[in-house]
Formats: sequence, structure tokens, C-alpha cells
Amino acid sequence: MHPRAAQTLLAAVEAGWADPRRLYTEARAARRLLDQSREVLAEGLGVRPSEVSFAPDGPGALRLAVEGLLHANRRRGAGLVASAVEHSAVLLPGRDRMARHPADAPLHEIGVDSLGHLDLEGFAAAVSRPHIAAAAVQQANGEVGTIQPVDEAWEVARQAGVPMVVDAQASLGRVPPAVGFDVMAADARSWGGPGGVGVLVLPERTRWGLAGATDPDEALTGPTRHTPWVPLALAAAEAWQQVAADREQEAAEAFALVEQLRWAAAQLPDVEVVGDPVDRLPHVVTFSALYADGEALVRALDRRGIAVASGSACTSSTLEPSHVLAAMGALTHGNLRITLPLRAVAPDRATAVQRLVDALPQVVAEVRDELGARKL
Repeated sequence: MHPRAAQTLLAAVEAGWADPRRLYTEARAARRLLDQSREVLAEGLGVRPSEVSFAPDGPGALRLAVEGLLHANRRRGAGLVASAVEHSAVLLPGRDRMARHPADAPLHEIGVDSLGHLDLEGFAAAVSRPHIAAAAVQQANGEVGTIQPVDEAWEVARQAGVPMVVDAQASLGRVPPAVGFDVMAADARSWGGPGGVGVLVLPERTRWGLAGATDPDEALTGPTRHTPWVPLALAAAEAWQQVAADREQEAAEAFALVEQLRWAAAQLPDVEVVGDPVDRLPHVVTFSALYADGEALVRALDRRGIAVASGSACTSSTLEPSHVLAAMGALTHGNLRITLPLRAVAPDRATAVQRLVDALPQVVAEVRDELGARKL
């Protein structure tokens, strides 16, 4: 969490502890603070405060975004178009619907190229089919960093009359927000906010709604029917303000550090750096080492005080083989994923990156030796 957001969270526990749905003095104060948080986020996103709602987390916001479009457009059909590298919050429910109702609720997964870019022609063909009720495209992949052509995809979907969700969980606060979308889902953690805060941006022009009875508190909760803990919402808004003021410089510095990591990994034998090398998120890199095990690499680096991840960033199990890498035709084992924290969170991150660069050759060699998979 951004340090200013952490300070805000602690201070807000006293000021915003009450239930904003109630009428007593402390509750009304909490309501004002919650409205203020929504206004800060709305201003940063260039939308109305009424178009910003909260969710329990980023994946929850994404699930709601898709469910609301499918429900609102159910008379048109039940089909969902999504890229093969989308978050599991999109793909797993769609696959489950396919298993239960293969004829009525198809999921159309669109392939990507070797760098992770959406096949726009395939996407255009899919959204033009009958019975397609919604589409979902991530702004950028949180695992390999590749930025998707969301504005072009949205224009294609718009011409077909199909509303589109943009998943901005990995990108919002790190790169400029997407312009073309019918619903956008985000996670406050991407801009240094706390966990437990998802954000749904729902323009007034969009037909969207959840099944079931309406919420009597919808004037407060918004259409997501979720009231966040007010201190968390305030911390998310404070983090947004801090990151927005420094985004360009932050992104340039992070991009250069990730470039350093990409170059170092590419020098190692039988190591594949994945994702678009240029049109990418500034703070994310993934690479895969042949003849190595991802979990063993993570543990070896952890013993050196370096925290990285492996497996899929888009599922609940961090060590589950990556469906993103599989869709790209890349190695799905022996992979490491590095997500740089914000400079405000880790002022020494350049030193940490250099430590990782220095440790990689030895760690990869050690793991390969331990597994008896040294390359002949």
C-alpha cells in the first residue's frame, strides 16, 4: 500500500468507522467520507461520481461487470466473447455456463498471438454472431504486461451492438485509463490502495443490472449493492491522488527497471521472456526457464530475500500453470513473474532489481542442477 494511503487508513478508522447507511451523527460523517472517496476516483477517471461503485475486490468487480451486462442483455442472448488470456473471473464462470448449458450460454474465447495481443479479426467475427450479449477485454495482462487494443475492440463491439467490459485490474493507475468501454472493473491494489476495494465504472448510457430485488440503499451503494468499509475507500482514494500526480515519472522509471530485468533474463540460456517488449505495462515482466521449476525458483530467490511469483496471475492459485502462457504458446513451467511496487512503496526498488539481476544466473543454474536437468 502507498504510505500515504496507509496513514489515511489508520486515521480513518476513528473518523469513518460507522455504517454510512445509518442516520446518527457518526454514520452521517462516514457517509460524507464515502461520497468524498467516490468523487476523488470519479474525477481522476473523468466520469460522474454516480458512475463509480465499489465491490469487495477487483475480481469481484469484474464478475459483477460481466454478470450485469449478460443479465441486462439476456433478451439478445447469453453469449460472451472474451480473449483466451482474460482473468479467471471472466473465463471460469463462462466455461461453467458452457458445461451446464452448451447451447444457451456459449463462451467464445478468442486467441492471441505469441506476444499476447488479441486477434481483432477473430474478435470482430465473434461479436457479430447472433445471441452475443457481452464482450470482455482486459486493458493489459497482469501476467505478461501486454497492452491490448481495447479502444479498437470497443469500437468493433459497439458497431456490432455488443457492450464490452474492460478489465483494468492490472493497469489502472499505472497507465492512462481506457477511453472505450461500457463497463470498467478495477482493483485499488493496482494503484497502491488497500486490498478489499474493487471499483466498477458504469456510464449512465450502459444497460446493466443484476438479477434479484433492487437494493433499498442503492443511492449509497450504487448498482453493485456493496457498501465498502469507509476507511478502505478513503485509503483507495488517497492512493489514487498520490499516484495520479506522479504517474508519468513513475511509469518511466518502472519501465526502465523492467527493461533491465528483461535484458538480464534474455541473456540466460534457455530462458524465454514473454509479452510485448514495448507496448506493455511499465511494471510487469514474466519469463520462463526451460529445465527448471517455478516453485523452486521462487523459493531459491526467497531465501535471498527477493520476493517474486510463479504460475498464473489470473487465477486464485498462484502456482497453477498459466493459461495465459498456454494461450500464447509459451512455456508454462519454470516461469517467474515480477511486479514492481511503486517507488513510494519501495524507494530502494532499483537496488532490489539489481540484486535480482545478479542472483538470476546462479539461482537458475542451482535449480536446474537440483532437478537433474542440466542442459547437455
